[in-house]
Amino acid sequence: MQIAETVGIAVVGTIGRASSAASVDVELIDLIAQRDKCAMRALFTRYQLRVYRFALRLVGDATTAEDLMSEVFLTVWRRADQFQGHCAVATWLLAITRNLAFSTLRRRPMRNLEEETAALLPDDRDSPEVALQIKQRNKFLAHCLTKLSPAHREIIDLVYYHGKSINDVAAIACIPTSTVRTRMFYARKHIAELLKEFEVAREHPKHKKDDANIITLPRRLEGCVGR
Repeated sequence: MQIAETVGIAVVGTIGRASSAASVDVELIDLIAQRDKCAMRALFTRYQLRVYRFALRLVGDATTAEDLMSEVFLTVWRRADQFQGHCAVATWLLAITRNLAFSTLRRRPMRNLEEETAALLPDDRDSPEVALQIKQRNKFLAHCLTKLSPAHREIIDLVYYHGKSINDVAAIACIPTSTVRTRMFYARKHIAELLKEFEVAREHPKHKKDDANIITLPRRLEGCVGR
């Protein structure tokens, strides 16, 4: 990992310090298309955890998710020259991940999703306080995700965990933006209902003290409360 990080820093430095993350990603893809292995390591370092988390929430198995992650970056190595720039590199990577994950799921029965495992993966960049808040918030959201339909779960996952826009989600899922908005509405509505149930349960004296510290609904989803 340290080698990959060192290579990543070196490659990004040669691209230009003033470049934005998006432009850096595009230039890395251009270098990969020229069979630059250092650029490939840099891209892997930047996105391996994000791709793994998304794959894990889709297939529900850590080993399969790791295999998918490797297959995603192998696909990037092979098809970098086919990247047209119509979307962000991160969106392209998630679309590849989704397609490969669904192909895998079609070849075997659906297993129980390991939502909590995916949600609670640590990020070394977080301070202890921030990490605790994220862990508490993700624990609640992970519980909510298990209650959603696969279609609704995928939308929330992309918007909340990956910060994708409506247009990005539509591109990844290959559905109209209107469908994304509809699924988002009903997913938010369901999560709001779960939040209300949680608030009612929190009134119980036995749990009141412990539950008081649970983080409320994430900002991207909080607009659903009260609708």
